[in-house]
Amino acid sequence: MLSPEEIERYKRHLVLKDVGGAGQQRLKASKALVIGAGGLGSPVLMYLAAAGVGTLGVIDDDRVSLDNLQRQIVHETARVGDLKTESAADALTRLNPHVELRLHSERLTAENALDVIGQYDIVADGSDNFATRYLVNDACYFAAKPLVFAAIGPFDGHLTTFRGFETGEDGRPLPNYRCIFPEAPPPGTVANCSEVGVLGAVAGVVGTLQALEVLKELIGMGESLAGRLVIYDALACRFEQVKIAWDPGNPLSGETPRYRDLSHHRATVAEVCDA
Repeated sequence: MLSPEEIERYKRHLVLKDVGGAGQQRLKASKALVIGAGGLGSPVLMYLAAAGVGTLGVIDDDRVSLDNLQRQIVHETARVGDLKTESAADALTRLNPHVELRLHSERLTAENALDVIGQYDIVADGSDNFATRYLVNDACYFAAKPLVFAAIGPFDGHLTTFRGFETGEDGRPLPNYRCIFPEAPPPGTVANCSEVGVLGAVAGVVGTLQALEVLKELIGMGESLAGRLVIYDALACRFEQVKIAWDPGNPLSGETPRYRDLSHHRATVAEVCDA
């Protein structure tokens, strides 16, 4: 049940016919995990907390640095040097004390990924390295958890939802990250944001959209992005959308899958870098 204070807090949701009391109750009962408390994770965490998602988890083993603050808006100058999980928790508690926070101040690995992800109903990936993206994708597939994925470049972003453990209307599996990129590119061939830079507000736009898709999935409203990839061009202020489909050759969910657990990730440790 919602307390009188919660009813006052969420009344702009409660008057929405697509949310209402039932939708707000679903949010309160939900558990969402955010991978990375950085450029994307910051707006995702803030909007999910503000919306009243009952339990928010955040996994990140990094500490706040001064050059984070141009885009990682959940953190403050006074928290430079602190663990990002603890810094984010402080801001989120001040924003909404009704939300339960679970802090995972550790790296995501093949050994702990299924245990951590298994605690939640949905995952939002805000990491900026391929090792983490593939690990999160594969773990969500095996754990049958929806994954809202986003990535940003200097002036652009990408957003979709993966439900690869389900089948579509055509009877085929829905796509997952490996249907777009079957394998990671060779190390050093793709520059990260520390090398090419990123306009801070781009992370805000894409991260806010990512939070919106998480809320849609949790409430069960609107049209899921599963099977569709949204591409954002900040300089032109243009959104495009392309369809993505299941790849029968996908090494995870294809007709002859090579990966049946997370053992193929155990050669490396995924660092939860965040955009």
